[in-house]
Amino acid sequence: MKTAEFHFVDMDHYERREHFEYYTKLVRTNYNLTANIDLTALHKRIKEKEIRFYPTFIFAIIKGINQNKEFRMQVDQSGRLGYWDFLHPSYTIFHEDDHTFSDIWTEFNPKFTVFYKNALEDIVRYKEVKGVKAKPNKLQNFCPISGVPWLHFSNYSCDTFSEPHMYFPVISFGKYIEKEGKIEIPLSIFVNHAVADGYHSCKLLNDIQNIVQKAEEWI
Repeated sequence: MKTAEFHFVDMDHYERREHFEYYTKLVRTNYNLTANIDLTALHKRIKEKEIRFYPTFIFAIIKGINQNKEFRMQVDQSGRLGYWDFLHPSYTIFHEDDHTFSDIWTEFNPKFTVFYKNALEDIVRYKEVKGVKAKPNKLQNFCPISGVPWLHFSNYSCDTFSEPHMYFPVISFGKYIEKEGKIEIPLSIFVNHAVADGYHSCKLLNDIQNIVQKAEEWI
């Protein structure tokens, strides 16, 4: 897998320049958007292939993220806005013995079989490592993803204090349930309004839906 490159945004021709300046200098705004994702096709495919849901769904989410430049944005040390070629997923693992979690990450690979194998190895290797950050050397280009498998929620919100330059999204999903013959899961995205509007967030959610709907094409 090649190393992701960081591309600077040409602010003179950036279509959201005025919006970016408004939401970074005047009204610093983050927002959450939650939607139910139809997992029926993905769930069926997972059962057929006898693979694990968690790393598979993480792959679908990060694949969707990597299709959208707005959710791969960051600033460099001098404050110049740019975007990465792709992001790696940074996700949580749960410790049953003390009910704490740890954060690990797996290098993104567009080939599901490669990513899935690497993710399983990371989960097994770090499952007994305690502390917030279990796997070291996390790369700069990452997207945080976490699951809350104990509850099928209808909405999710967080009040996350951060520097205004935190532009990557924060993804959370809940317990999936069967409803009217379909399997649904709530998926929430926490977004910095400086880099993404409602259109971009809806496109991301729709892209993830499309990816899981076509699970037979990549699993």
